[in-house]
Amino acid sequence: MVFERFRKKQKAEGEESGEEFLELDSSAFDRQKEVNVRIETLEDYSDTGRIQGLVRDGSVVFLKIKKLRMQDISELKRAVEKLRKTCAAMNGDIVGVDEDFLILTPNFARVYRGKVG
Repeated sequence: MVFERFRKKQKAEGEESGEEFLELDSSAFDRQKEVNVRIETLEDYSDTGRIQGLVRDGSVVFLKIKKLRMQDISELKRAVEKLRKTCAAMNGDIVGVDEDFLILTPNFARVYRGKVG
């Protein structure tokens, strides 16, 4: 019922304004390179190599770090430092979200941190 009134109103407004159409070139919407978003868990320092590979291959990685943080904070710090250096070397981005997650991005993506300036 609500949709019927909405359609009638849209139709009436469209007739008055002489609806205009804009033709778009469909090539502008051709599929661009896919971006994979992966959710991974950092359970051990040895997982950093696998995570680095994912970021180097162009994936955005949401990394769960809670398990390692609860087990061994010094090993977590080593792993995060290694991942940070990798992101810096490839002009990527890394940011902590809450206490339990990191987001790592390749060079074509940035994590928005709020209004700049």
